[in-house]
Amino acid sequence: MHNNKPSLYTSFSPALIDLYDLSNAIVVIIDVLRATSTIATALHNGAKSVIPVDSVGRCIEIARQVDGISAGERDGKIAEGLSYGNSPFEYPAEFIGGKTLVLTTTNGTKLLHMALNRGALHIVTGSFPNLSAVCDYLLVENKPVILGCAAWKDRVNIEDMLFAGAVVNRVKDHFSINCDSSQVAETMYLSASADLFAFMKAKNASHYHRLNNYGLEKDIRYCLTADLAPVVPLYTNGQLVKG
Repeated sequence: MHNNKPSLYTSFSPALIDLYDLSNAIVVIIDVLRATSTIATALHNGAKSVIPVDSVGRCIEIARQVDGISAGERDGKIAEGLSYGNSPFEYPAEFIGGKTLVLTTTNGTKLLHMALNRGALHIVTGSFPNLSAVCDYLLVENKPVILGCAAWKDRVNIEDMLFAGAVVNRVKDHFSINCDSSQVAETMYLSASADLFAFMKAKNASHYHRLNNYGLEKDIRYCLTADLAPVVPLYTNGQLVKG
């Protein structure tokens, strides 16, 4: 039976995603700070769907068409022309319930569209707030997996790698993992797992700095906490819905 396990690979950057065959795989889009944490939170809090788009102009246009909320960031701040940003705390149930969120972000939405264009079988989004839900989904589906880190402008970042490592650590017995990136990610996760926030701080993580400088420590802590938003955002017909 061992040989029949599906494969699992980790891509540390969108610049590396072309090295992997996505055609028969579930691609998990990982953008921990903060896109995929915010997507899980909005859906968990009752959003009808989240529509990820790659430009601010398109975000505004689609939100108008679907009577949705246009939101997103560029370089960690609310993008010009949009009313809302990329913080999970902006989307409590009383605000987002029943609504459509149209979201554009620096890295996560870009990678999602790359995976789509490369013919991914299924696309889901992963973050610590929905860690267990994503792992359970991958185990049930039992198909090849690519953990795709959104990174930061193609440069590897610590938090997405930590999440990939957390997934590897939980599901590895059920997959065939012949992938050094996955091993590196798990090793880093195991050395950080006691306190992810302290690890990010101690390692001087670039995104920790970027957001901390904007006074967003609360966001960072939330985005590094497991299972606060236990849903699987599944990409279907141009939008992410609760899977």
